[in-house]
Amino acid sequence: MDNKSENQKPGTFLQAWNKQKGEVKKHKKKAPTTSKLHPNNLHNGQYDLDLLVEKVPELEEFLTVNIKGDKTVKFADPQAVLLLNKALLFTFYDLNYWQIPEGFLCPPIPGRADYIHYLADLLKESNYGKLPKGDQITCLDIGTGSNLIYPIIGTHQYGWHFIGSETDTRAKMAASEIVEHNRRLQKKVEVRLQPNLEDIFTRIIDSKTRLDLVMCNPPFHASRKEAREASLRKQSNLQKKEVTESVLNFGGKGGELWTEGGERRFVSRMINESKQYEKNIFWFSSLVSKQSNLKAFENSLDYHRATEIKIIQMSQGNKSSRILAWTFLNSEEQKAWRNKHWADK
Repeated sequence: MDNKSENQKPGTFLQAWNKQKGEVKKHKKKAPTTSKLHPNNLHNGQYDLDLLVEKVPELEEFLTVNIKGDKTVKFADPQAVLLLNKALLFTFYDLNYWQIPEGFLCPPIPGRADYIHYLADLLKESNYGKLPKGDQITCLDIGTGSNLIYPIIGTHQYGWHFIGSETDTRAKMAASEIVEHNRRLQKKVEVRLQPNLEDIFTRIIDSKTRLDLVMCNPPFHASRKEAREASLRKQSNLQKKEVTESVLNFGGKGGELWTEGGERRFVSRMINESKQYEKNIFWFSSLVSKQSNLKAFENSLDYHRATEIKIIQMSQGNKSSRILAWTFLNSEEQKAWRNKHWADK
């Protein structure tokens, strides 16, 4: 199997160890970081603000002109970000309804789309260079949020089916309303409530569930204070002056932006629990905001005997992030999965 994507030349680190049934090889790959969005991202280049205003006229009120004389969005204003997202979703993703409760996360759509596109590349690499048909793929979005961004993008761009899990009742209700009000989502997306904050997969899926992908954008701050300080830094950069009052231009609350132990504890829990479903799921993945956390995650995956680990670098402008992906399926199990679930009938 060729694990190299068409657009990447990652280095390979090979490590082998013995298991009860023979030798298993683990391939650890890191892709180079770029400053551009994925080539398939619909949001490469500047926004066509006139087109967006046609879809959501209220956005016009939140436009301004920068020092270069170009029209732009007042990104420091939470309402401006909300309306921009709504316009992008209506323009590019065939939605006619999208609302989120006040104070909940309103994520930047271009970066979210990149995660979806890189997962599509991962599927393609795992299937001899051919992307499986959309209706063959089911993805679990852990912590889908009230905004339902990943299922919206993934269903539109690739035709995948989605299960979205959510611990917050209000967020789950809002996400379900988005599905109910958009016909194209109704047979593609199911939102499930996770009643136990300590569980990630358990209570959402069972031993009979088969998933091709798992994705997660974990809360990366360890406390409200840490999230507030990060917001102040961002607001100061946006307004080019020191800001002392935190206003989250993209919203967000506990469970979305911060959790006890932060990203490191959350992803570690996810890795530990993923072992229980090692034969049910082809690829597990999570965004990792902090580069310094990767070593601990890789060590944990080594301990749990993941057969492959991939680190996919992403960057949007000055912001860098990465996807950590892993599987427990060996080469024969991956081949059987492809033949059973992805082969053309």
